[in-house]
Amino acid sequence: MNDHTAHLLERLGISQRNPGGFHGEWLGSGSRQQVISPLDGEVLAAVTNVDRAEFEQVLARCHGAFASWKLVPAPKRGEVVKELGDELRRNKEALAELVTLEMGKTLREGLGEVQEMIDICDFAVGLSRQLYGRTMPSERRMHRLQEQWQPLGVVGVITAFNFPVAVWAWNTAIALVCGDTVLWKPSSRTPITALACTRLAERVLRKFGYDPAICSLTIGKGSEIGDLINTDPRVALVSYTGSVPGGRHVGRLVQERFGRHILELGGNGAVIVSQKGDLKTALDAVYFGAIGTSGQRCTSTRRVIIHESIFDTFVAQLQALYARTPIGDPRDAAILMGPLVDAGAVATMLEAIETIKAQGGRILMGGERLPNPGGCYVTPCLAEVAAGLPMTREETFAPVLYLTPYRTIEEAIAIQNDVPQGLSSAIISDDLLETELFLSAAGSDCGIANVNTGTSGAEIGGAFGGEKETGGGRESGSDAWKVYMRRQTSAINFSGGVELAQGITLEL
Repeated sequence: MNDHTAHLLERLGISQRNPGGFHGEWLGSGSRQQVISPLDGEVLAAVTNVDRAEFEQVLARCHGAFASWKLVPAPKRGEVVKELGDELRRNKEALAELVTLEMGKTLREGLGEVQEMIDICDFAVGLSRQLYGRTMPSERRMHRLQEQWQPLGVVGVITAFNFPVAVWAWNTAIALVCGDTVLWKPSSRTPITALACTRLAERVLRKFGYDPAICSLTIGKGSEIGDLINTDPRVALVSYTGSVPGGRHVGRLVQERFGRHILELGGNGAVIVSQKGDLKTALDAVYFGAIGTSGQRCTSTRRVIIHESIFDTFVAQLQALYARTPIGDPRDAAILMGPLVDAGAVATMLEAIETIKAQGGRILMGGERLPNPGGCYVTPCLAEVAAGLPMTREETFAPVLYLTPYRTIEEAIAIQNDVPQGLSSAIISDDLLETELFLSAAGSDCGIANVNTGTSGAEIGGAFGGEKETGGGRESGSDAWKVYMRRQTSAINFSGGVELAQGITLEL
C-alpha cells in the first residue's frame, strides 16, 4: 500500500484491522474478512464481522436510543443532519476516493455519489420543518379530524456494493429527521466505506450530545446478520437494496412478522431511440447509461430499442464511441470506465455473453477480459438481438448492452415493458405525441420514465424506485418520507357530549 492510500485510510478512521460493529462503542469478534481493491488486487484493510451475540447488543442499544431520539423536536433533528452534511462536505474528496478504491467506480462518479449524500442531507434539513399532517372536516358537530405523523422506530438499512454510501445516506438522512434510529448492514464487498461513514455520523452525534447508537452498524453476511435484521420485530422498517431473489427472501421474512419494507431490486433499463429524436442526445444518453459504473447501476441502460430507419447509423456511431472508451485505473481523470467489483462479476459477465450467443444474439464488439494483474477490467459489450431474446429479460450486472430494432412507437413501448423489472426507462424523441404516449398509462410501466435523457442520473428530489420485480419501494425525495413514519388519525370532540359517526345513536 502506498503512502497516499495509507494516509487516506487513516484520515477516515480506517486501520489495518477494524471491528465491524458499532453501537456507541466498537465491537466485533466474528469471522475476519480482507477487503481487496478491484483496481489492482491490493488488500486495503481487514474487518472483523459481528457475531450473533454482538448483533443483539447493537440492536438493543439502537432500539433503546429510539426512545429518546423520537422526543427530540424534528427541527432539532434536522440540525444534526445539517451537520452530517457539513461533515460530508469536509470529507468529500477523501470519501469519494475511498469509494473508488473499494468499489471501482471512477473518481468523478465517486465524487457524484458523495454529492448525493450531501444533497439528501440538505433536502432532509428542509423536510424536518415540513412533516405536515392535515386537518379534515368531521361529519359530527363540533368535532375535528386530524392526521399526523409519528416516528416509527429502528430502520434497518441493507445496502449493495454499487452505491456503498449514497443509499445509506438516502435512508439515514430521512430516517433521522423523521425521528427514527438506523441500523446499517452494508455489503460485505464494501464494508470499509461503511466504517468511514459511521465514524462521521458518530462524530456528529457526539458533538450534539446524542447517543451515537442512533446510527449503528453491523457488518456480516447477509444470510446471518441480514436475516437477524429481517426477522427481528424491533426493526420497524427494512430498506433493502439488492437482487430480486434477495428481495423475495427479505420481503417474505419481514412480512411474516408484519414489518414494513422498502425493496429496491433489479433493473433492466431501456432507451427507445426514435427517428424523430436528436441522434447526438441519444448517443450520449445511451453511452453513459451503459458504461457508467461499468454497467453496475440498477438504473444502467441494458437495452436500446432503435427505430429501424436509423438502426444501422446509430449502431455504427455507438460502436465508434465504444471503441474509444478509456478503460483503466478509475482514479485517472481521463478514464471513463473502471473495473468490475470483483472476479466473480467478471465471470458472470463472460458467462452471460456465451448465453447470448447460444440464444441467437450477435456480439458486435467487446465483452472481453482485459489483462491487468489483480484487476477486474473488461471491455463493454454490444449485442444485436431480436425482441424477446430470453437473456434480455434478465439483469446482467455488467456493461452488456442489447440493441433491438422496432417499427412503431407502440411496438417499442411493448418491447420495453416486456421484462419482469420496472425501474428506469427513457425515450429520445422530439415528437410531442410520442413522448406523451410514453409518459401516459399506455406508456412506460417503470417507476422512472425520462424524456431526452438517459436511464441513469436520478436526482434526490424525486422518489426513487420501481415496479414489478424492482420491488415497488420508494426512497429519497418527494413524499417517500412517509414510509419512515407512523400515520395517526385523531378525532377531537369539543362539543361537551358524545356523538357517533354515521348517525349511530346509543340510548341508555
